[in-house]
Amino acid sequence: MSDTSTPPATAKAPEAAGGHAASPAAPTGYGPVFAVREFRAVFAAHALSLLGLVVSEIALSVLVYDLTRSPLLSALTFALGFLPYLVGGTLLAGVADRFPARRVLVVCDLVCAGCVAVMVVPGAPIAVLLTMRAALAVVAPVFQGTRTATLADVLGDGELFVLGRSLLRIVSQSALLTGFGLGGLLLTVVSPRHALLVTVGTFLASAVCLRFGTRRRPARVTGGQALVRDSLRGARLVLADRRVRALLLLFWVPPMFVVAPEALAAPYAAGLGVGSTGLGLLMCALPVGTIAGELFAGSRLRPATRHRITLPLVCVTSLPYLGYALRPGLGWSLALLVVAGAGSAYTLGLDQWFVRSVPEELLGRAMTLNTAGLMTVQGLGMALSGAVAQFAGVRATVVGAGVLGTVLCVLLAVAARRAERAVEQGTGGPPEGARIPVVVGERTETRDGADHNVTGR
Repeated sequence: MSDTSTPPATAKAPEAAGGHAASPAAPTGYGPVFAVREFRAVFAAHALSLLGLVVSEIALSVLVYDLTRSPLLSALTFALGFLPYLVGGTLLAGVADRFPARRVLVVCDLVCAGCVAVMVVPGAPIAVLLTMRAALAVVAPVFQGTRTATLADVLGDGELFVLGRSLLRIVSQSALLTGFGLGGLLLTVVSPRHALLVTVGTFLASAVCLRFGTRRRPARVTGGQALVRDSLRGARLVLADRRVRALLLLFWVPPMFVVAPEALAAPYAAGLGVGSTGLGLLMCALPVGTIAGELFAGSRLRPATRHRITLPLVCVTSLPYLGYALRPGLGWSLALLVVAGAGSAYTLGLDQWFVRSVPEELLGRAMTLNTAGLMTVQGLGMALSGAVAQFAGVRATVVGAGVLGTVLCVLLAVAARRAERAVEQGTGGPPEGARIPVVVGERTETRDGADHNVTGR
């Protein structure tokens, strides 16, 4: 992780961009990222598969409810989108590094298309539907971790990587805003099983984009232990490094508390008496703030500025929730959620620190572990918010999430700074092969963590 007061390291020139990286001295916006042909394919595949996945979540939930008339089983279809992430992200993480990335991505898409195709079969029992939903969630962290590691190959580990990751997150948040609406509209004209066919098509289209739009690259590691043992070993190596561990916690902990108002939006809207329209606005406010924050930070702020504000933003992202103690109406509640969402722009800085702190041979497993942990803690945060609100009330729960989240984020920011200083002093021990941004004169170079020689990256 680079110190927040220093400019970022010069990016490795992306292979498909003609060898010219964006200048780190000034904001460049997202245009140079789209100039990379391979990224356009990754971006299109991400948008297609994510839109299809959102539609499938709605269609499957409605289908399960139609078949069982059980609110519990209908809700369980959403919960199964979170819980199995931990299984796939820990036991199968080794896939991301042991096989060529393009093959992993295409196979994951085909497996997901197959799982959804099983759901479409008339008469498929509830147990099969839920099993296929869980299988999608097991595959998802492997796919996402591999894709993120591939993004570093396509865009380098500098400014273009940061903006590319930002664009993928913007698509994810936008899918929440549009996918549910499109899915609901689709279900007014077709049956839930027919709506699931749309998801099969989007996964297949994503596989085509990745197969023919990206280059074949060799696996990062070859041979070695059995897959599960290798995956667990990779997780241990990633978590053993103090600096990488601090960065992972900075990725995981803030969202665990930020999701509290989202999880409690329905009872909060009922308490305000704003009906379904108000509930829809409350559900949209956080993603809108996240998109706005990402777009502003990615297009208007200099890379060095984003680095300087990363840890301060982490510390204050949950702070707006303290405003719930004043019993705000709908308008002020929406404003608080938008501001909290905008604070997630800190991830642009964390992305670059993380990709440069992890050894190349562990990058796929590290990204998979990061994705699995992020989804797991968000699901845990939603569950805990509901449990606490059952006894303390909605407002008190959101305020408590703001207080506890802020305290923990401050502690994590301090820990991350100390871990960075330990590495600078040679006591923290960067992982062998890690890439460390180091200030040299008025520029920053990336040095290899094993021998501290300038690599020119």
